[in-house]
Amino acid sequence: MSVFSLRDFADHEQVVFVSDDASGLKAIIAVHNSNLGPALGGCRMWPYASEEEAIHDVLRLSRGMTYKSALAGLKLGGGKSVIIGNPRTDKSPALLDAFARALNNLNGRYIAAEDSGTSVADMKYLAERTAHVAGIVDKPTDGGGTRSGDPSPATALGTFVGIKAAVKAQLGRDSLDGVRVAVQGVGNVGFDLAQQLHAAGAKLWVTDIHQDNLSRAEAELGAVVVAPDAIYAQDVDVFAPCALGAVINDQTIPQLKARIVAGASNNQLAEARHGSELMRRGILYAPDYVINAGGIIDVYYERTGFDRAALLAHVEGIYGTLLEIFERASTEQRPTGEVADALAEARFKR
Repeated sequence: MSVFSLRDFADHEQVVFVSDDASGLKAIIAVHNSNLGPALGGCRMWPYASEEEAIHDVLRLSRGMTYKSALAGLKLGGGKSVIIGNPRTDKSPALLDAFARALNNLNGRYIAAEDSGTSVADMKYLAERTAHVAGIVDKPTDGGGTRSGDPSPATALGTFVGIKAAVKAQLGRDSLDGVRVAVQGVGNVGFDLAQQLHAAGAKLWVTDIHQDNLSRAEAELGAVVVAPDAIYAQDVDVFAPCALGAVINDQTIPQLKARIVAGASNNQLAEARHGSELMRRGILYAPDYVINAGGIIDVYYERTGFDRAALLAHVEGIYGTLLEIFERASTEQRPTGEVADALAEARFKR
């Protein structure tokens, strides 16, 4: 396979393949664009079925981070890294040591943060070996205590206000009371989002690959548990993907009964044309890198001087950004993803 010929490779500044035989590390670091600042993005560890799958994932994710930071108004570029392996069985101190060395070799062009398969503890471990990590500083909470550097609460909050914006635009409702939401994936972000939806009066249908997550959602939130393949066809108002990407595709779109797709996962559209198909079917799509930008906003404030009030105001600004995108898309009769891309490109390509 030629990396240079891949469609997703276009416009990437740098792609680094990392290997360490002693620890078993096999990783890919992608820097998409650094016009606005250093490329910051999560480090994902996942048991990819093939190296090709890992390459496609890191290229799409790094590109998404460029657009995400630009549209969120951050002085950051876009990058991402993936480690090929099972985070529950393959992760080791030696593997993280080798990854830290790879980060040091990039001299700050890429900054890693927590993502699927990695944790705040992993980032703190890396921080003892490299300066090029983020999401490691404990932060104050409203209750007077502190929380870890995990940015997932900010991601969940941004997704929650984004769903409110989509419901306002598509259903003409200011309240989520009685709104039916299918949440695909109730891990850290998905469960936090589900809690906020539940508190706002929404009715929940959930699925996940881990039974303990489902049991918790059912017991604590009164959620209806459904099989993974059945989540798409639920008779709901909002479908909220909060797991892995490419779940909006040729097979799933015909199943959707929801009038809104708005969730926290990255790269929800398998291909850009699926955004056009959603529009054709009258389904409003909240571009993923807009609605899930809370996490990168959180990390940005950690790096520039943490101010909780300013952080929350910035994350809640996702509501207005999405309303602007929805309005322009309606006026111009263009997919929401195209409108969001154009707005972001006007910022980072200058």
